Formats: sequence, C-alpha cells, structure tokens
Amino acid sequence: KNIKEFGNFVTSGNLEEAKNKLPVVFKILDKAAKTGVIEKNKSSRLKSRLSLRLNKASKSGAES
Repeated sequence: KNIKEFGNFVTSGNLEEAKNKLPVVFKILDKAAKTGVIEKNKSSRLKSRLSLRLNKASKSGAES
C-alpha cells in the first residue's frame, strides 16, 4: 500500500509528499526483509529502484 502511494505521488508530480513517504517505505521494506517476508536482496533492489525513480522525477521536474 505504501509503495503504491509513493508511486502515485511520483507519477502525479507531488514530489514533496514522495520524499516524505520514502523513509516510511524503506522502513517497511527493511522490516519485511528482517522478518523473512522478502529476501534481503529484493528489499535492496526495490529501495534502489524507488530512489532512482524519485531522483529521475526530481531531475525532470527541475529541468522543465
């Protein structure tokens, strides 16, 4: 749910909300990896992709 909300913030251009949501999403992914719900590498991969997505959106928004 939180990952989808983060994605919706990024696609809608609401980057401030996305930046506020990112630590929450990271915490959820870390906890899921720690408890064995998902693999540690999958958690790291998702965090990396989400960060790249936010940075790409921020960069394209700054250029416009």
